[in-house]
Amino acid sequence: MLQYIAEAMAVLLANRTRSFLTALGLIIGVMAVISIQVLGAGMSGAVSGVLGQFNDHSFILQVTRQPNFARALITLSDIDRIKSSVPNVVESMPISSRQRIVSIANKHVRLNVGDAIDGRFVTTPLQYGRYFTIDEVQSGANVAILNDNAFAKLIPDGSNPVGRSVRAGEKRYVIVGVYAKPKSGIAPNFAFGDVLIPYTTYERQIARGLKFGAAQFFITDASRTKEAEDAVMAYLKTLKAKGVLYQAVDRKTLNSNIDGIFTAVTLVVALIGAVSLVVAGIGILNIMLVSVAERTREIGLRKAIGATRFQVLAQFFIEALLLSAIGCAIGLVLGLGIGAAVNNLLIVKISGVVAPIPWLRSVVIATGFATIVTLAFGTYPAYRAASLDPIEALRYE
Repeated sequence: MLQYIAEAMAVLLANRTRSFLTALGLIIGVMAVISIQVLGAGMSGAVSGVLGQFNDHSFILQVTRQPNFARALITLSDIDRIKSSVPNVVESMPISSRQRIVSIANKHVRLNVGDAIDGRFVTTPLQYGRYFTIDEVQSGANVAILNDNAFAKLIPDGSNPVGRSVRAGEKRYVIVGVYAKPKSGIAPNFAFGDVLIPYTTYERQIARGLKFGAAQFFITDASRTKEAEDAVMAYLKTLKAKGVLYQAVDRKTLNSNIDGIFTAVTLVVALIGAVSLVVAGIGILNIMLVSVAERTREIGLRKAIGATRFQVLAQFFIEALLLSAIGCAIGLVLGLGIGAAVNNLLIVKISGVVAPIPWLRSVVIATGFATIVTLAFGTYPAYRAASLDPIEALRYE
């Protein structure tokens, strides 16, 4: 076997340019597929990391496009009824924000004031301070948490503002925390506000009489999220009308949808890679047939001195396998390199999430490509070489 490999390598090295051009299509195809696999894994991991800020024990219900949009809007009384009537739902709040002039000392900035929940359902890290407590939420305390945008504009020196007073509109709040700057650039915990106050405080001071297009619900049992979503939507329809439409959004659903998108993209790229493989395989088939024609007298001589059909077949089959393996190996290295470079230089910087590179899957794909190409396009030339009549081969000019 080692002798066959050495002879095959010698033949390929004797025709370097031809061998390289033959393997080029295979290199490009494998490189494209592998790099997309790496980038797909990076993007999927990045999105999953960003969605990690979306607590498993919560979901958002939003009003979708429909004939009677105004009727479907959610009120504070609707939210309170759901919390008291639907099992598994322990907290609920509107998703809303209103612009106010926010002031600290001599700094006056127009920012969005939004509502938030206590620390039980928050996963975003804090730079300073703490989350709201249950008591502060239940009592509607005048406390606030700043996001990184508000912190940068109101406290340009970056000092710890916990305990300081911030004025938003006509109300004053005590700052109890500051969210850390999100690596992904996504708003922390999907909160829609720069200055966040307890949702009970927001309802009493800002949201009076307002209607909302979305609300967030918090549940105790994350394994029953879908059941809770259906129950909330059904209850809302009894309060509004049978024809109203809502859409539930939770972390699992978002992950599933995003995974579906990446799966579809990967499939399309795989099909493109398959076309490239067919082209590369035809090139290998052509070159191997040329090689058989060029070495016809050599084949006849080998058979004349006792080489069996199997030995001749093995020689040319290994040559095709070696050519395919070299092309796939180069494509694998280039694909991993390009994918990892783009992932580290672009995706990680945007998302702040480092996803593991699918080394094993990439190696399996490259190995599978090499095997398929060899079996599909290397077998016939090898069979043809093994089938040559030794006398006719020795007469070949």
